[in-house]
Amino acid sequence: MTLPDLDDLIAEVDRRCDTAHRPGGQEQPDWLALLTVAAQLAGQLQALADDLVEDYVEHCRMHGNSWTDIGTSLGVTRQAVQQRFHAPHKRYSPETMTDDLRQAMVHVKQTAVHHRNNYIGTEHLLWGLTAQDNSATRLLQTAGVSPETVHQSVGTRLSMGASQAAERIAWTPYSRKAIDIAEARSKQHGSDRIDCEDLLIGLAQVGRGVAADVLTEAGLDPAALDTMPAGA
Repeated sequence: MTLPDLDDLIAEVDRRCDTAHRPGGQEQPDWLALLTVAAQLAGQLQALADDLVEDYVEHCRMHGNSWTDIGTSLGVTRQAVQQRFHAPHKRYSPETMTDDLRQAMVHVKQTAVHHRNNYIGTEHLLWGLTAQDNSATRLLQTAGVSPETVHQSVGTRLSMGASQAAERIAWTPYSRKAIDIAEARSKQHGSDRIDCEDLLIGLAQVGRGVAADVLTEAGLDPAALDTMPAGA
């Protein structure tokens, strides 16, 4: 993987800014408009970097590292790292899920272990949701998207890792965001349990991650998906 250099980022800002070059042949570009786009791009990159660090902090905590050790690795004090990362992530037990979603989660865990991944990413969640018939696959069909095609596509994105211990697997930040969206949707529809279609919509609405990419490539519109009736 090659990280973008400054020239790449400047070129991306220029590409994104519709008013970078003022009409009428003026020599000077619209520097304020370019600055706005540059700040937006920098914010997106910072959010991505924060998610990356948060993911590994989660793993360190799960495997017994102290806040002092984590702070030392990050070059900050224990107090600083606790303030930034200490908010506990909600744990979702099987009792908060429908029977179909619990069965999908079996496939999720199995594929993570099979690929020796020490994390649950959005790709694992989408793989599990499309492994067999449930409300998520039916919702995809209603939206005109083939669940089998999605399943095969996400399967090509699964990569082998080197984890030797898969008993304790942390969810990535995007996966946690997806299930948070799913829980909010299920409550909005008057249910106290999260279903497969709720998590599918959560994966789509996160907007980032492997699952969102696969669903977008399949032609799925997240906004239209959420307007479809529950239990489609």
